[in-house]
Amino acid sequence: MATMNGTARPATQVTGITDSVLGDIMSGGRGAPRPNPEVLARAKRRTYTADYKLKVLCEADAARGSGEIGAVLRRHGLYSSHLTKWRQERKAGLLEGLAPQKRGPKSKTGPLVAEVHKLRKDNEQLTERLCKAELVIDVQKKVAMLLGLPLAGTGASCGQPLER
Repeated sequence: MATMNGTARPATQVTGITDSVLGDIMSGGRGAPRPNPEVLARAKRRTYTADYKLKVLCEADAARGSGEIGAVLRRHGLYSSHLTKWRQERKAGLLEGLAPQKRGPKSKTGPLVAEVHKLRKDNEQLTERLCKAELVIDVQKKVAMLLGLPLAGTGASCGQPLER
């Protein structure tokens, strides 16, 4: 008899490293080592549809006897706080209130903020292009004056060639 967690158990029920070693010895050491049977549980947040919430609320509202609501909760694996919250949501707005809500901090930006940001960026880029174009025009004017060529703004209108 071996003791495990304070209870006496036959040696055949006690599992551990010694069993895997004995199993390897008995099988001639050819067997693959046993995988670790312990599974690490990763908690996952449960989400419920509005229809499911309404179904459970109807069941809970129909339960009138002593302990019937507790039985409904155990059957569905829920807590009483679920019912409380779902009743508040139902009171606020029937199906809309029961729809799953997004968690986390709410966005502080409005829907137009992204568009305003994009327009400001475009405006800055266009302003830079305008400054470069004005620099090129100034250089062209100075070169035209040095070469003695007539300026485009004085003799020709937009789209018409200069007369020589």
